[in-house]
Amino acid sequence: MTCPYTVNPVACEVVAKASPSRRITICLLSHHPLVLAEFQRLLARPGFLLATRRLEPTLVPDIARLTLPRASVYVVDAMGHRSATEAIVVSLLEHFPSARLLVVSEKFNENNSFPLLRLGAKGLITYAEAPSQLRRALENIARGGYWVPRSVLSRFVDTILNSVPGNRRLRGTTGLSRREQEVLDSLLENLANKEIADRLHISERTVKFHVSNLLSKFGVRRRADLILLSMQARPS
Repeated sequence: MTCPYTVNPVACEVVAKASPSRRITICLLSHHPLVLAEFQRLLARPGFLLATRRLEPTLVPDIARLTLPRASVYVVDAMGHRSATEAIVVSLLEHFPSARLLVVSEKFNENNSFPLLRLGAKGLITYAEAPSQLRRALENIARGGYWVPRSVLSRFVDTILNSVPGNRRLRGTTGLSRREQEVLDSLLENLANKEIADRLHISERTVKFHVSNLLSKFGVRRRADLILLSMQARPS
C-alpha cells in the first residue's frame, strides 16, 4: 500500500508528498491587526493569494456574520480564551466541511491542541515558528498533509491508541477485502467520498458502507483517527 505521507525529521511534521504547484488561497481570521499585517508580509509572494477577515475580540466571535471566501487553507489566530478558538474551528467546518485549518498560537500543549485536532484542525504552528515555517506548513496542508509538532502528534496518537478497544493498531491490513483496501488507500490520500466513488467506479453509498466497515474494524470513529493510526504504524 502506498502511503501519501512522509515524516519530516527536522520540523517533526507529517508532510504530504509533493504535487504539481498551484496557487494556494489562504483566508486568515484574526482579531489582532498586527497579526493580520505580519501574515500579509509573510505571504506577499507568488503562489499565495491571501484574504483576511478581522474578528471582533469577543469571547466567542460570530463568524457567520462574515463573508468568507472558499480557500485552500483557513488560518485561525487563536483567541485569548480556548473555547473561542474551538468555536471558530467548529463554525468554519460547519460552513466548509472539507476545509483545511491551520491554527496559530503563542504555544501548544495537550490542553489546547488535542481538542483542536479532534475537531479537525490539520496544523498547529506558533507565532515564533511562523516566519520560518508558515509558507511550508500552508503548502503541505493544502496538499492534504498535517503540520503538527512531533511531540504533540505522538501524544495525541497515543491517546487515540489507548482509547481503541483491545489497543488495536493499524499494524496490518490482511483482514481487509480488496475493495476495503482500495477504499483505505483512497482515504489515506484524503479523498472525499465522491472522489473515491469516481475513482473506483462505485456509488457514494457503497463508499460510505466500506468506510463505516473500516472504522469499525479498526475501532475508531473518525477518518482522521484512521489516518493518524496509519501514519503511526509506518516507519519514519
